[in-house]
Amino acid sequence: MIKHIYVNYMIELKKGKYMFGTVKVGERGQVVLPKEARKKFNIKPGQSLLVLGDDDKGIAIMKADLMKKFALKVLEK
Repeated sequence: MIKHIYVNYMIELKKGKYMFGTVKVGERGQVVLPKEARKKFNIKPGQSLLVLGDDDKGIAIMKADLMKKFALKVLEK
């Protein structure tokens, strides 16, 4: 009997905007990023990610080093 079917895919909704399928939250709150998303955004094991949240839009995940680069640019001004 199949209990869960995970569908991983990459659909480009419009230029530069993607959907990568569904993930399930484990008992410890962990999620596995789909292989296609890790490949597209060059996310490697052990890499730090920043989790952002918006009451209306939900959750976003980004590479932590991108935020560091942004912060350094702001502080340089």
